[in-house]
This record gives sequence, structure tokens and C-alpha cells, in this order.
Amino acid sequence: MTDYMKLSAAAVEAANKVGADYADARVNLLQLESYGLHNGALENASVSEECGLGLRVLVDGTWGYAATVGTDNSALHEVATRAVNAARALSSARVQHVTMSEDDVTSGEYKTPVQEDPFALSAADKVEYLQDVDKGLQGEESIVARDVSMGIRRERQWFAASNGAEQFQELVRTGAGVSATAAKNGVVERRSYPASFGGDYRAAGFEHVRSLNLAEHSTQVRDEAVALTSAPVCEAGERDLLLMGNQLMLQIHESVGHPNELDRVFGHEVDLAGASFATTEKLGNFQYGSDIVNLVADSTAEGGLDTRGWDDDGVESGRWHVVKDGIFNGYHTSREWAHRIGESQSRGCNRSEGWYNPPIIRITNLSLMPGKWTLDDMIADTEDGVLCDTVKMWSIDQRRLNFQFTTEIGWEVKDGKKVRMVRKPTYQGNTPDFWRSCDAICDESHWRLWGLPNCGKGNPMQVAEMSHGCSPARFRRQTFVV
Repeated sequence: MTDYMKLSAAAVEAANKVGADYADARVNLLQLESYGLHNGALENASVSEECGLGLRVLVDGTWGYAATVGTDNSALHEVATRAVNAARALSSARVQHVTMSEDDVTSGEYKTPVQEDPFALSAADKVEYLQDVDKGLQGEESIVARDVSMGIRRERQWFAASNGAEQFQELVRTGAGVSATAAKNGVVERRSYPASFGGDYRAAGFEHVRSLNLAEHSTQVRDEAVALTSAPVCEAGERDLLLMGNQLMLQIHESVGHPNELDRVFGHEVDLAGASFATTEKLGNFQYGSDIVNLVADSTAEGGLDTRGWDDDGVESGRWHVVKDGIFNGYHTSREWAHRIGESQSRGCNRSEGWYNPPIIRITNLSLMPGKWTLDDMIADTEDGVLCDTVKMWSIDQRRLNFQFTTEIGWEVKDGKKVRMVRKPTYQGNTPDFWRSCDAICDESHWRLWGLPNCGKGNPMQVAEMSHGCSPARFRRQTFVV
């Protein structure tokens, strides 16, 4: 490990020698494991490891970046020269000089707390765990697809910068999930647990996978998938919307997280994934939600997929309100972008996917703070609504303003009681109107942090991981469509 830190520091020194005004380097060692069963058979078993060095330089106000696979010390001069030459070549296209905030970039070490090392378990043990989960999905003729999966990730990073900072981080996350697809009555429906698209992930060891108790929930997943094939389609109309956490977390991600990435606000992703309605004149005065809506970004949150010691600018992790008492209060920023809104320090949101990409602003762990309701009381207080659970599909426009979400399952709520299951509940709306309609949030006993390991952004595309915490919440008079 010490040798890798020396390598990062040597890369910075090499860049300074060939003309960089500033440089930082990251050696990344990434280990990945994934396993999946489909209809009881092992469909996927993948184990991979990669290591490389990425060097970022600033030359006369322009960024340059270069990377090399492996950790060959003899390649440093060549990498440094490529990075500096790239900055010089790009200077003719520069719109504005890069100005970095004066953050106190420090040295240190951070490791994800892990109780049970997921890499210490054999592949056979992990597959056996998934096979036990799969047993609960069996026994129904109409189940045409049974899927159980698990993913494990460990990233070690050695960061050095021109100011002498040296930082080591070891980030570990695990996750797993189960789903069943039923075909009956000419209808095909899927049910997932604890969340769709691979389950739930957390910055933790294998203890998180065990805590999900997938085997105990798999039979319910199977039975609900079958029941959905006979359930009526959720009717169109206007009614109250009650969202469970594994759907609300994606609503937070898409309609709050992405719109307040500051580089997006200034048009740096228009060509790929859109812009933002949350423009800078709204900061500090725009009513983003009702007065009970508090959304907090926190890269120190226990178990968050973006919980770390520092970002890839070397800025220490922190916590701040994005929305406070309903008012738009803060952006995700980096050392490059903070000055654009008159802030002297970065929020520590610059991250890259691996050694081969330069860092860009990413959503950190972003959560809706709990309220005062119990779920039972919130249901009992609802005269005409639909309780929606587990995201199925969604779309949102280029400004993150108008959206439509469909969940896997829903239950009609009439006169304070859940009365019947419905399928394909689909609601649509406008981001500010949606959050302003929030009139009830369940309390801390219902609050849970959900991991999202597959957020895409940038061109070329980079994938990042983060978490979103929330309790179930109610949104008055939303529009449902068929």
C-alpha cells in the first residue's frame, strides 16, 4: 500500500516537472464479484480485479487527464506528458479559466466499517446462500422466472496532490436481491425484494446481505407476483399517493439529486442526460417542497454507498441541506464549480469511476428526513389513495421537471384502509408541485437508507454509487394514468 502511495506522489511530481500548475493522482485497485441464479441454475459467476493510475493536471486554467493500466513506475513521465499536452491542446476550446476553491485538503485514511469480510467467503458459500433463497420462489407453476443475485465491491484508492496531501481509502459494499416473474391469465408481472434491479446495497460487509433475510421473504415475493396477474390495473384519476421507501428513494434521486448537480445546472450534460430546472437564481428562495420537506446530503452517513473520507478532489466529506423546510438550499459542487455560486469551499462531490476517468460532480447520499407519522396512521388518515411499492419503470424530462413513474405493485386505500391490490400503478407530475404536495412523512422508526449502485452520468458515461434514505410519505392529489 505504501508503494502505491509513493507512486501517486511520484506521478504528481512528474506532472509538476513537465509544466503542470496543479496535479493530483489516484492509484485505484478495484475488486468485483457478482453471482446470479436464474430458475435455480447458476447464470453468472464473475470475479475480476483491475488496477491503474489516473493523473489530472491543471495548466494555465485548463484541465488535462491521462491514465495508465497497472502500476509501472517507468510510465509516469509518459503519463504526465500526455496529461499536460492534453491540457495545452484543449486550451483553445476553453470558455473560462478553471478556478479551484481554497479547501483545506488534508492527509489521512478511511475504511468502510466491515463486520464480515465478503471476500473471505468462498464462491461456493455465496452460491449456496443464493440457492437457499431460491427455494422459497419455487412451488408455483405460473412462475416463469426466478432470479436471485448478489454483488460485492471493494475499491482501494491512494490519492496524492500538489499540496502534499496523501489519502488512502478502502470502500466496501455488498448487496443482494430476489425477484419472481409470473405469467398467468395472459398477464406477465414481476415482484422484487427488497428493491428492484438487483436488490439493496450498503457500504458494509456480508453482514448486510444476511440482514436482508432474503430466504424469509422469497415466498412472499413469489405469491405477490402470482397475485398481480389477477389484480386489476390501477385506475386513472386524481388521488393521494403514498410511497414506500424503495420507490421514494428513486424519486429523490431523479427529481432532487440530479437537478442540483451544479455542472448540470450550467449545461455540462445537456448532450447526454439533460439540464436542470433548479437554476442558480432559485438558490435560497425557491419553494422546492412543503415546509415539512427536508432533504439532506451526507457523505458521512453510516452505510451510504458514497460514504467516504474524501472526494476525488481530496475534499473531506460533509453534510448539508439541499432543501431546508421546503426551500432550495444547496447544490452538489466541486473545487472547480463552487465559485460559480459564490461559495469559497466545495461540498466534496467530485468523483470518478475508476482510474481511467477524470472526476465529475456526482450526487452523494441524499435523504428525506423523517417526520412524525406511523405508516398505519398515515393510511388511516387517507380517504382515497394508492400505496405504491417498488419501482418498475420511469422517465423524466431533460430538465428533471416532468416525470412519470410506474411501480411493481400498489394497494388502493379507501376510507383509511388498504382494500385491494392493483397492478401497474403509474403516476405523473411536476417536480416542485409534487414535493409541495407532501403533507405526511413517517417517523424515524420507518426510515431506511437505500443503496443505488448504478447511476449513470457524463460523456463518456461513468457509473457512480450513492444511497437515499427515507420513510414512507404521502403526496396529496396526484395524477394516475393508465
